[in-house]
Amino acid sequence: MCGIVALIGSREAAPQLLEGLRQLEYRGYDSAGIATVAVEAGCIPARLHCLRAEGKLVNLTARVEAQGAPGLCGIGHTRWATHGKPEERNAHPHLDGSGQLAVVQNGIIENHRVLREELQAKGVVFKSDTDTEVIPHLVARRLAELQAGGLLASGSLLLRAVQEVLPLLHGAYALAVVWAQAPGALVVARKAAPLLIGLGEGEFLCASDTPALAGFTRTILPMEDGEVALLTPLGIELYDAAGERVQRTPTLLSGTEHVADKRSFRHFMLKEIHEQPETAALWVARHLPEPTVGAAAPLVALPLDAGLLDGLERVQLLACGTSRHAAQVGAYLLEQLAGIPTDVFYASEFRYAPPPLSAHTLTVGVTQSGETADTLAALAMEQERRRQVADPAYAPRLLGITNRAESSLGRLVDQVLDIGAGIEVGVAATKTFLGQLLAFYGLAFALAERRGGSINGRSPEQRRALAQQLRQLPQQLRALVDDHDRRCEALAHRFAETQDVIFLGRGINYPIALEGALKLKEISYIHAEGYPAGEMKHGPIALLDAQVPVVSIAVPGTVFDKVLSNAQEAKARDAQLIGVAPEGPDTELFDVVLPVPEVDELLSPLLTVIPMQLLSYHIAAHRGLDVDQPRNLAKSVTVE
Repeated sequence: MCGIVALIGSREAAPQLLEGLRQLEYRGYDSAGIATVAVEAGCIPARLHCLRAEGKLVNLTARVEAQGAPGLCGIGHTRWATHGKPEERNAHPHLDGSGQLAVVQNGIIENHRVLREELQAKGVVFKSDTDTEVIPHLVARRLAELQAGGLLASGSLLLRAVQEVLPLLHGAYALAVVWAQAPGALVVARKAAPLLIGLGEGEFLCASDTPALAGFTRTILPMEDGEVALLTPLGIELYDAAGERVQRTPTLLSGTEHVADKRSFRHFMLKEIHEQPETAALWVARHLPEPTVGAAAPLVALPLDAGLLDGLERVQLLACGTSRHAAQVGAYLLEQLAGIPTDVFYASEFRYAPPPLSAHTLTVGVTQSGETADTLAALAMEQERRRQVADPAYAPRLLGITNRAESSLGRLVDQVLDIGAGIEVGVAATKTFLGQLLAFYGLAFALAERRGGSINGRSPEQRRALAQQLRQLPQQLRALVDDHDRRCEALAHRFAETQDVIFLGRGINYPIALEGALKLKEISYIHAEGYPAGEMKHGPIALLDAQVPVVSIAVPGTVFDKVLSNAQEAKARDAQLIGVAPEGPDTELFDVVLPVPEVDELLSPLLTVIPMQLLSYHIAAHRGLDVDQPRNLAKSVTVE
């Protein structure tokens, strides 16, 4: 979940390292640090400068400006704490005992405790509580052994030492190493954690994610699992896990979607909420073509190979957090609109208790970043266990739904639905959630069209009418976002002292209640829970009193009357009722209505989520909190 950058070339490294970390700060902001290698008056070893600071990146920037960090080669890190508190001594880079070798790492070294104890028994003194600190000590000791055998200090020697240490490390990692005795060399490696190399003119920049590379180059080389690279100003030497030299053609970043710009908005999150009409419009233009008179045009156009969806009997969805809520809506659509039995799994649990294998099954991994460790691991496990079955009916069919087609997910699965929402900086997902929902609408339409005829009482003509309603979504979202931005800002002051909130939904809007509760928890630190409205009286109703607001999603459809009845039960316990519902006589029971237009119930989650996002945003902003970088969270969860 941390962000790492590394640069080697012909210009001062520190400014580019700091800019790269600024672009990656959404991955962690507990602390930050850089280490640069400077050759002074032609002396070798060079001098290694290491500066670290607790807290946000601005603290490190001030320290670099005050003390300086010269050198043409360097590494940087912005931290999301795993092992050790967010204190300066636990910030990266971490050094060996001599202070000549520095390492930054994203990931977790699972056997660090055993390695630490072995090193301590040999006299090594540790200065941090992190798992990462074992790496510089291991590499330094191996370098000393190789030099004692008569080998001279060089970039190749550093590469060899890192290669020989990596098999000792169990877990997932992306790391970068610099050594004062080889100032013209940088070694990077990855295993189950993202790392990309950006190619400039006589210089190379490595980073955990593309935003750090976008202002540097558009030519990138994503590293594969198990690979190690030696970078010098003259070029790249890339090796696989077996130590064999690898040749691979770089790729290009496309468009400007990797560049973050807050524009005139107070926070990235608010900007990204306001970008959702554009997200929807782009999706409709790409995937929902206008029907042509007299032509048998497909209902939806998805960039998927035909064989992926042929003869499907079951779908299983793997996801975490907000992506899982999108998957729950997706499961409802796939079952009710396409008639395909669908199961949703926590990716983190799927790995340890997978269901029995079923034939003709599509497995879908849902992750906005394409780097979520649990989801990738669950997909890889499912792929492997299906490959071991001889029956072709059990062959793996993998699909990814992501906002980053060039991610690790894109390299793992057979095919990808790119939601194309553009870069999302706010840690609390908003427009990517909408994009994931739209991907599921497209998938459900595609499967329903393949099956043909009426499904669950909905005819092909009714599905076409539903698609036509969906084409109106961008216009509805524009009006809804503008309206609720004002309404929720005015409402937020009521929650200044609130400690608990209950969110209720039924049917396809139950996952939206979960998402509303998650958003409020993430950025306002108010305890919130989402429940199926019908389950409230089976326990949660005991929590209700005048101090516990209830947000209820009530849209016309199969469960409308039931939801209103559940809301009445809450009102009878003095709870303040906020309704996400159409305005009208039926919804007068609510103390406050956040109105949404009447649409087909199957489309309603695309609208009901907007008040949830804006209410959470304005409550957090009213409380003076850091909306874009809430405590203890990071955008990409790349550790288990």
